[in-house]
Amino acid sequence: MDPMLNMAVRAARAAGDLIMRYLDRVDTLHITAKSRNDFVSEVDKQAEQEIVNILHKAYPQHGFLGEEGGRQGFGKSEYTWVIDPLDGTTNFLHGFPAFCVSIALLHRDRIECGVIYDPLRQELFTAKRGGGAMLDNRRLRVTKQLVFEGALLGTGFPFKEQSNNDAYFGMFRDLMKDAAGVRRAGSAALDLAYVACGRLDGFWEIGLMPWDIAAGILLIQEAGGIVTDFEKGDKLFETGNILGANPKLHALMYETIAPHVTDSLRFNG
Repeated sequence: MDPMLNMAVRAARAAGDLIMRYLDRVDTLHITAKSRNDFVSEVDKQAEQEIVNILHKAYPQHGFLGEEGGRQGFGKSEYTWVIDPLDGTTNFLHGFPAFCVSIALLHRDRIECGVIYDPLRQELFTAKRGGGAMLDNRRLRVTKQLVFEGALLGTGFPFKEQSNNDAYFGMFRDLMKDAAGVRRAGSAALDLAYVACGRLDGFWEIGLMPWDIAAGILLIQEAGGIVTDFEKGDKLFETGNILGANPKLHALMYETIAPHVTDSLRFNG
């Protein structure tokens, strides 16, 4: 395994172990609200610090962009670690079994490797640019689903910022008409990993952050899928909007959501 990817795996597993130690005593945690429907616990902060400590020791010149710690250690390095120490915090706090650790490495803003670790199932998803995507020791491929009939899609509701609700629910209505089902599990990183490994045929969501999606983007790409913003572009970090699936289904999903894409959902850079 690539040394940097190997170090990311080590950090993700360490954070996962920490998270699991708190799973049966969530009621003792100090929890605060960062914004509407967006919570952070001491587990999130400790897990992120564990990740940063491990990666900083190995690569002291690298920068970090974490959900809890923000930007840290930026100097002249062209490398940035993008970290979500606990994607699915609300699930974790309720004992709902869908949460994970997500770590990605950017080099000059290009995603080079990614790790998504589900500590409950002890499933390790890894991707290396040009090296494929893996679930433990199994190479991943997106599904070959070509039509909506029989397709299982994933999504996330815009629960923080609700100004795009009308656009989102228009997409939801039209995508679910012919699909076999739509799932909203509450961990975007894990959902993207599930697209990469074929448990979901496609995924879309509005208003995500780079740490939610960085590792998952590379996983899907290395598993043969396509990931874009809502204009078939690459401004995912800038817009926070994501659409991922195999090439054929991606095209169908794009055609379906396009009429609902408002100016506020477009890249206006």
